[in-house]
Amino acid sequence: MSHISDDSSTTKIITDINVTPMVDIMLVLLIIFMVTATYITRQAIDVNLPEAKTGEEVSTTTLGLVVAADGSLFLNGERVTLEELEAKTKALAKENPELQAVVDGDKSVSYGRVMEVIDTLRSAGVKNFAAAVEFKED
Repeated sequence: MSHISDDSSTTKIITDINVTPMVDIMLVLLIIFMVTATYITRQAIDVNLPEAKTGEEVSTTTLGLVVAADGSLFLNGERVTLEELEAKTKALAKENPELQAVVDGDKSVSYGRVMEVIDTLRSAGVKNFAAAVEFKED
């Protein structure tokens, strides 16, 4: 145990716990869980993406929207209706005018359904879009 001595020649025992290292570890764990949660959510929804030779990685995605094979919608991993999508997106677009949406549309979903979703996003204030594809090998 550590001891502190003062001018009066008495010794006091330090009984406080230093929590700084524990807080550092907890913050690192929080960051790791936040990063891996996005990958787990994306893999949990089974979507058969179309392939394209010109596909690129998207570095920052504010909104992740999945249109599943049955036409159901998932906003950042949460199942939503078209009306809920519009309401939630309007609120997010007010907070961030540079809001970007990446649409993962299953290739078996009709073009009309995907356009309906994009039209809903545009009317809610989202101006930047990207379509998610899998890279096609030559």
